[in-house]
Amino acid sequence: MIKLKRAYEKPAKDDGERILVERLWPRGVTKAQAKLDLWLKEIAPSAELRKWFGHDPDRWIEFRRRYQKELKQKADLVKLLKRKAKDGTITLVYAARDEEHNGALALQQFLQKG
Repeated sequence: MIKLKRAYEKPAKDDGERILVERLWPRGVTKAQAKLDLWLKEIAPSAELRKWFGHDPDRWIEFRRRYQKELKQKADLVKLLKRKAKDGTITLVYAARDEEHNGALALQQFLQKG
């Protein structure tokens, strides 16, 4: 199972393995508060793609297409996440305010479809 949670939400026992999938550390969150098991910054959208997207909902569909193209170049990291999700619950932790248009959601959708 693959869950999503903002870095600013309290960790829960049912989160399973907590994996930060952001290139940058969430502002104002300490390592103790985050309670992460892994920081997989390499799986996050590239800096160029993140800046282009700018969390603009009108760019969401194109952002997902471009991010999926990037993810196909990171097959080893994608396999790692799929394996962890198969072994138990993982929670992709992200910092974005927009819960409907963010890299972690696009990553979750990519992992679940294939």
